[in-house]
Amino acid sequence: MIIGIPKEIKDQEYRVAIVPAGVKTLTGFCHTVLIQTKAGTGSGISDEEYIAAGAVIIVSADELFERSDMIIKVKEPLPAEYSLLRSGQVLFTFLHLAADPKLTEALIKSSIIAIAYETVQLDDGSLPILIPMSEIAGRVAAIAGAYHLQMAQGGSGILISGVPGVLPGKVTILGAGTVGQNAAKIAVGLGARVVMLNKSFKNLKYIDDIHDGRIATLSLNEHNIEQEVLSSDIVIGAVLVPGSKAPFLVSRELVARMQKGSVIVDVSIDQGGCVETSRPTTHSEPVYSVDRIIHYCVANMPGAFPRTSTVALANVTLPYITKLANLGWERAVNEDRTLAKGVNIVEGKVTHPGVANAFGLKYEPLC
Repeated sequence: MIIGIPKEIKDQEYRVAIVPAGVKTLTGFCHTVLIQTKAGTGSGISDEEYIAAGAVIIVSADELFERSDMIIKVKEPLPAEYSLLRSGQVLFTFLHLAADPKLTEALIKSSIIAIAYETVQLDDGSLPILIPMSEIAGRVAAIAGAYHLQMAQGGSGILISGVPGVLPGKVTILGAGTVGQNAAKIAVGLGARVVMLNKSFKNLKYIDDIHDGRIATLSLNEHNIEQEVLSSDIVIGAVLVPGSKAPFLVSRELVARMQKGSVIVDVSIDQGGCVETSRPTTHSEPVYSVDRIIHYCVANMPGAFPRTSTVALANVTLPYITKLANLGWERAVNEDRTLAKGVNIVEGKVTHPGVANAFGLKYEPLC
């Protein structure tokens, strides 16, 4: 199989979809790996390192897409790449389709096989490819929130850790999954007062146990959300419904009543966001203000730390990439129901219920 790795073109996206060790694995199975020149530069990987591992360097994205049977990316195709996709080609990357109608339409029209990292799901409900990126995003969320509390950044001027004689700032985290747990770990480490809200009491008990009561835990309901959001300096949105649009938990009316200069970090923005006033931002322009509330809604937060996140992502994607290449996508998903859950679109048909529900499209299961 010919496997293509294009250079990411999303704003300040420095990750790359494969490392030299992965190239060596794939070429060891007699696959051809095409890598667009300088695709790994932002992650500290040179073209020469890829060549030494057995890759072929391609200058143009057009040629790479045209020659490849399977495209492996980090982030979703952008409009400039839509015309490069072709019928029968396999695309394996983060997609987050439920929040992106234009991309969904483009993938349907292209008749490709679109497999989303974020919906590859084990029988226990965990998301093995999403987890390492969620760990990074959660940690970044707490740091970004604390940074934007600076008066110079438009924040309230509260130091999240406080000092002797002055209370620390308060961080409320909506959701106690991977993102929420990692955000809490950093927020506690920074000395903040932390409250976590979640529907599952199993997760809340786990949080209480590992943090020895240093984090207050509450049921995720409308009353508790209102009470905690209104008294917070930082609100971190960390909810996820795999493959589906995130639910709005914080209304525009509630945002308007928040303490001026407080910060919202909506990590759920990839799936549409869980705050009604959220919209995707970039690393170039990461924040905006609504009613004097700072919103940080960068849709590729781990991309700012590529030396860590590229390796973390490549570690978990390579086994699935290898299986797809060795067996072909149809046999691979037939033999691996974890991978099968990642298939979102097949030759114009929507094969994931969350994507179909988001846009009122017909859901056509794989089998």
